[in-house]
Amino acid sequence: MKSLNRVVCEKRSYTRELLSHDHDFGQLLFPLQGSLQMQTASQDIMLEPDHCFYLPPRHNHVFHSRDRNEFLILDIPTHFLPEDTESMYSLLDQQWSSIRFLLLEEAGSKGNDSAALMDLTRYVTSKLQISVSASIDYIHRHFKEPISLQTLAEMEHYHPVYYSSWFKRKTGKSPKVYIADLRLKYAKQLLITSTWSISRISEEVGFENSSSFTRWFVKSECMPPQKYRMMNNGKKEP
Repeated sequence: MKSLNRVVCEKRSYTRELLSHDHDFGQLLFPLQGSLQMQTASQDIMLEPDHCFYLPPRHNHVFHSRDRNEFLILDIPTHFLPEDTESMYSLLDQQWSSIRFLLLEEAGSKGNDSAALMDLTRYVTSKLQISVSASIDYIHRHFKEPISLQTLAEMEHYHPVYYSSWFKRKTGKSPKVYIADLRLKYAKQLLITSTWSISRISEEVGFENSSSFTRWFVKSECMPPQKYRMMNNGKKEP
């Protein structure tokens, strides 16, 4: 296991040789050119320049590259990290692109002990704590539609069995229950704040017919949606 007691920000390249190791520090990888195939116990990722990847401490990983490549790497000692960080595979959005730009400047200055790099590293670690995973974001945008566990697991590059346990650790619920709770909250909001028919609400929430919706609602709330609407008429769902 590789250890580290200071922040390191630098460019690196990887070979075709299949290597395996782990380290007691976190590592943030930004592809600048080419790609890197990386496999952990739960993920299999082809890391390319439109994404970045955070690897937590003590995660054994197998890696190699099949093409010419260059990566910007930020090695983060554990004393900078919150407890129990999880791997993060993220699209290189505007925020992460800005972070990469600033880190590139620090890597070019060769000042791995600079105050600017320390502050930037602290900002990165705070972002790791609040980062919304791709699959959870997808659920919130598509909960009214059928969503398979396989689809969600693929977004995080997790195996489906591991994804279910990961999701429960992160949210306290299984994916199925989490989606059902979002649908229920939305249905209750529509019952209280709209004049839509039960049939229209059932379609909006993602049910094929009002009978299925009513059975599901009764199972969840111990009353039919019509009664819930009458009892809560004039209220607003928080």
